[in-house]
Amino acid sequence: MRRLAPQLAGALVAGCATGISSAVLIPRILGATGQIIATIAPKRVTAGIAIRLSEKIGGLPSLTAVIVIMTGITGAVIGSGLLRLIHVSRHDLGGFALGVASHGIGTARALQMSEEAGAFAGLGMGLNGILTSFILPIVYPILSGFF
Repeated sequence: MRRLAPQLAGALVAGCATGISSAVLIPRILGATGQIIATIAPKRVTAGIAIRLSEKIGGLPSLTAVIVIMTGITGAVIGSGLLRLIHVSRHDLGGFALGVASHGIGTARALQMSEEAGAFAGLGMGLNGILTSFILPIVYPILSGFF
């Protein structure tokens, strides 16, 4: 774990930043309202965390839950194929990426790949949930004010 810590930390920060910024800026560019953007913004964390974050930043928690589930399914379906396409053969790093990107459903898919991938996916999911919980309420008002 110590040997992988820098890679995992980098992947976590990149995944969290990409998830938050794309979930806020793309809908904003497409003309979504503030409440819809706040509903979409926490889509990259597990449902329990996303619902609370959505409430905190002014979103619709019930719609957030649906978006979170759709994100997880999409990540689980596309994620393992994408990892193969870009030649990620390491189960530790691939599993971590699935956990960060597609939370619980992605973690379940990673577990089908291997126990190691599932363990790292669970780690990624948990750490991304914690980091996003701290970062999103601070960064959301800044990002949503860009346009």
